[in-house]
Amino acid sequence: MWLAGVRHVALDQHCLRSFGQPDRPRLDISRRHQTIELPDHNPPLAWYVCALPNPWKWGDNAHLAFEAAPGERWEGNALVPGLYVRLDNARPITGWGEHSIPESEPRRKAYRFRTCRNYQFAWWLRTERNAPDAPPEYIPPKRPGQGEQMSLM
Repeated sequence: MWLAGVRHVALDQHCLRSFGQPDRPRLDISRRHQTIELPDHNPPLAWYVCALPNPWKWGDNAHLAFEAAPGERWEGNALVPGLYVRLDNARPITGWGEHSIPESEPRRKAYRFRTCRNYQFAWWLRTERNAPDAPPEYIPPKRPGQGEQMSLM
């Protein structure tokens, strides 16, 4: 499970890497319940939480994109049942999906990109919020196992 504050996108990548160099508040995946306070100064374009079930099954991955919204409150499941989230002073971002990837984007034809919810949301951020490209000094991890994801147990 991870949480990312998305400031820019790397649309040549998928999974967490599609968010370039996000803010990464620490989560304690060993706790069943936890409260995370996010900084209110210099907020990112959006926040994104992803939780992978153990044993892993793609359809059960939990995803939730959200943004700051002072005074608002939301409670519910993160895209699939199993990860319940309560947001205070924030609201979910909805309406993104595979359709967010432009038809003209060649990677849309690649299964790993087309079905990646992070990549879909990165494209939504590009088209709806004008998310800039990740800085040129960003070098993506060479292998997925270099700590960018943790399993939810």
